[in-house]
Amino acid sequence: MDSSNSTSRVNANRLFYASCFALITTAFSFAIAAGILDQLKTELELSASQAGLITSMWFLGFPIAMVIGGLIYHKVGGKVIMQFAFFAHAIGILLLIFSGSYMGLLVANLLIGLGNGCTEAACNPMIADAYKGNRMSTMLNRFHMWFPGGIAVGSLLSGFMTDMGIIGQSQVWLLLIPAVIYAFLFFGQTWPKAKIEEAATISGNLKGMFTPLFLFIAICMALTAISEFGPNQWVGLILSKSGAEPTLILALTAGLMAVARFFGGSMVAKFNQTGVLLGSAILATLGIYLFSTQTGAMAYVAAVIFALGVAYFWPNMIGLAATKTPKTGALGMSIIGAIGMFSSSIFQPIIGGWIDADRAAAEAQGFTGDELELVSGQETLGTMVLFPAILIVLFTILYFWLKNKESNVEVAAA
Repeated sequence: MDSSNSTSRVNANRLFYASCFALITTAFSFAIAAGILDQLKTELELSASQAGLITSMWFLGFPIAMVIGGLIYHKVGGKVIMQFAFFAHAIGILLLIFSGSYMGLLVANLLIGLGNGCTEAACNPMIADAYKGNRMSTMLNRFHMWFPGGIAVGSLLSGFMTDMGIIGQSQVWLLLIPAVIYAFLFFGQTWPKAKIEEAATISGNLKGMFTPLFLFIAICMALTAISEFGPNQWVGLILSKSGAEPTLILALTAGLMAVARFFGGSMVAKFNQTGVLLGSAILATLGIYLFSTQTGAMAYVAAVIFALGVAYFWPNMIGLAATKTPKTGALGMSIIGAIGMFSSSIFQPIIGGWIDADRAAAEAQGFTGDELELVSGQETLGTMVLFPAILIVLFTILYFWLKNKESNVEVAAA
């Protein structure tokens, strides 16, 4: 039992470990389901747009479940949301394994996306309610370390299974292992109650959300999400033409992010949430700039700086909403997470448009082949530097805003 439990009957540690396995299921679905898409595309003779729609179902289900889960969290409880998450994961995984049709794969990815969104909707507020102060920041960071950590482990296991001759949909069975573990760990557990009474009502949540501070945090979340997911989606494609090994870059980035998040609580204790986010924006800007200018071995240096920059974005933006706008409750955390996912889906085609325009410009200058891909790709990454660069300004404003707010509270208390 943990001393920071909301009630004596709440086993915060068991709930936390269950949450981690649920997030590992999410990460495995991201790493393995994406990995077999190429093979399914060939087997089922799907067009690129059909394959893209299958992938988009994963991203669509995620924010839908997060928003609905946030709305009903204090009505039905996190336990019910996680029961639905297991149902959606299990049916989605089995459909992914046994479905031989385009429509079946669409439904499978949508269900897995819904399960993943439910995990975030239920587990973020549970951790915020089960732990207090800096311990909460520590546990949120350690919960979120399992997304990059799970992707790294899932990718390695997928590679090992491919070497063993276990390919395609046979690899999807692996997703059921963490899913069954989290279902067992959650079974029969009591969930913690909201720390603040207003946080347990929709009207209280909405009141807390329609404040300048929450809306400012929401804008920052949209930019932190695309700063993380934008370059991650395109960097492998671009770096493969520069002499660097893209899979090694992605594994290095994911591994470093997981390690950094493990120590996230110590960083927050030392520099506070806004200090950590400001430092992260500076490192992310530098990392993306290096990606846009360097090739070969220097790309690995860029990956290290980029990973350390984006590692603290997602968990500490969720934590910022929980600590600085506590009345927003489970709904506020879910809306912040959903904004991050929606931002990623909205900006991806825009980034694709930048790549097309930069490729056309590079072709006009006479570049061809790998050199064309590298020059146009790096030009696009150079444009992406704008996202974290804007965040440096926004987090500087937020740092002084919150400092001033805390000073006013201290003066009023005196």
